[in-house]
Order: sequence, then C-alpha cells, then structure tokens
Amino acid sequence: MSKLVNKLMCENIKALKPYESARRIFAGGDSDSETWLNANESPFANDFDIDTGHFNRYPDCQPQRVLLPYSEYAGVQANQLLVSRGADEGIELLIRTFCSPGKDSILICPPTYGMYAISAETCNIGVERAPLNADFSLDVSAISAYKGKVNLVFICSPNNPTGTSIGKAQLKQVLEHFADSALVVVDEAYFEFDANNTWATELATYPNLVVLRTLSKAFALAGLRCGFTLANNDIIHSIMKVIAPYPVPEPVAQIAAQALSPKGLKQMTEQVEYLQQQSQLVKQQLSQFPELELVGDDNANFILFRHPQKQGLMDYLVANSVLIRDQSKQVNLVNCLRITLGTQQQNEKLLALMASFFTQQEKSA
Repeated sequence: MSKLVNKLMCENIKALKPYESARRIFAGGDSDSETWLNANESPFANDFDIDTGHFNRYPDCQPQRVLLPYSEYAGVQANQLLVSRGADEGIELLIRTFCSPGKDSILICPPTYGMYAISAETCNIGVERAPLNADFSLDVSAISAYKGKVNLVFICSPNNPTGTSIGKAQLKQVLEHFADSALVVVDEAYFEFDANNTWATELATYPNLVVLRTLSKAFALAGLRCGFTLANNDIIHSIMKVIAPYPVPEPVAQIAAQALSPKGLKQMTEQVEYLQQQSQLVKQQLSQFPELELVGDDNANFILFRHPQKQGLMDYLVANSVLIRDQSKQVNLVNCLRITLGTQQQNEKLLALMASFFTQQEKSA
C-alpha cells in the first residue's frame, strides 16, 4: 500500500477483509468446464427479450413495471416496496439510512449471511452478535439484551448457510421487544423454498418490520442484481433519500418485469419444485456416506453437511472441477461444507465424485 493510500484511507477500512464471495474465491474460473455448486445460484439460465430503444435515456429510479407486479406477488402496496441492485444494496441502504457512523450498531445472529457485518463495517457501524442456538433457532434472551444498543436487527430466514427457518413465535417476540427501539430486518432471499413462512404480509402489524427479497435465487437471476426492500412507507421514504439516482438499469427492469409476468412466475415455481425434489434425492444419497452428518434443514436451494475429512473432500472436488462452499469458519459449523443444488446431472456428478473420494479413503485406511 502506498503512503498516500494509507494516509487517505478511512481508518475503519484499513483492517477490513472483503467479503469472500464465490466468484472471488474462484476468480477466473471457466464456468463452461466447471460445475458451480458454491454460490446458491440457480442452475437454470432462462431466456428473455431485450428492447434497446431506450438505452440512450436514464432509467426510472423505481420502475412501475417492476414495482407493481412484485407488490402483487408479495402481497404488499407499491409504496411499501423499493427495488435495488440486489438485496445486498438493500442491506447497505438500511445501514446508511438508520445508523450513524462511529456511533450506532447492528445485531446479527451467526452463523448467517456475511454481508450484514461487512456492510456495517464499511460504513463504520458496530456489529453485535447473538449466536443462534445449537438447533439454529434464535436465542431470544441474548437478542433481547441488545435493546437500546442497536438500530437494526438482521435475521435471515430461511437462514444461509443452515437452511433453517425461524419460528414465527420467536420472530414475533423479537419484533415486539424492539418495537420502539430498532428495525427488525428479515432477510427472505430464499423465501420461495419455504413459501408458507413469510413476514411480508405482516407490515401493518409491525411498523418496525423490514423484509428483504431478491430475484437471484428462485428466479434464477443472480447475474441481474435485482432485489427488493419491503417495509412501511415511512421507512421506504427514508431510504429513498440515500439511494442512487438510477439504481435499476433499463435492461434489468425489462428482464425483471418478464420474470414477474404470469409466465415467469409459473416457470419459477416449476424450477423451485424441481430443486426441492433434487434436494430430497441428494440428501438421501449423502446420508449413506460414512461419518457424514447433515446439518440444519433444507428450506433453501442448498444442503449443509459436516464431515471430519472436509478439507480433503473439498480439495478433491475442486481438483475435479466441482466447486462447493466451505462454511467451517462460521460459528458452530466446524468441518461444514455447503452444496448448492444443481441439475440432476450436476448433482449426480457431485455424488459420484464424493463416492469415489470415500472409496479411496477406505482403501488407503
């Protein structure tokens, strides 16, 4: 680092480690030759039409052709909705809007999605932690102790990387406990895989509730970067003060609108059902491998498991061009690996390689 860069860089940034996204860990990989089961992406690449006729104009800040169908899909009013560059931007916007740098803090419940902490730290916002219980339920007592100490409480449900959904009774306790002191942000990035367990329809009941959604997972549009923040209008109005002037590019709006059409919603539902079927088949096969322990639940598009030879298995899969995700650095996830569900062919390739690895281990024992 040059002296000038070191001199000018914000103090809270100097020690910050960037989020290790799937693409950063395996940067430069050839997606045509490698099997990508490490980023919770959909294995489907769906077709869309693009009209270039308006590319010379700045896009709408909040395109109605996206807001209206998504508000209908989510069961909320259009003024309770904000579209952003992925749910990741929604996280950052909430932090920038409702936390003062160097003064305020957020609360997270690890093991969970890493961008809550990264976004806070880049904004010089403190990060408090109330780890999940051993069964990955909320530790409500530990969370409650932070009343008056945090401005935002982030809860991922279904949770990444455990695949578990938070019980409604527990979330109700948290929402009521922080009713006059903090916003409770329920990240529903994987909502479509547990569609009966949503909080989007509870905005009128809980004024401090915020729900995050995305088109990245079930809608198979991770490359589009399109997410949603659902909240009461006063919260949405506040976030609009800090959002970029043109957060939704014209091609993104066009594709999102098509994905949210009746045809697009039908296709999404069918693909989710396919992945759920694959989940059961993969779990059945995984449970037959020696010393392998399934961890958490399957309310998302991935499976988490633990194995004492996790590093050897991970290295073997990578060497054979199958990429999964190491989650062993997270709280209570020692020796855990996470598999994103792929197509039947991709899943069978993964399982065959795992069987080969364990066979080799048995022979060398």
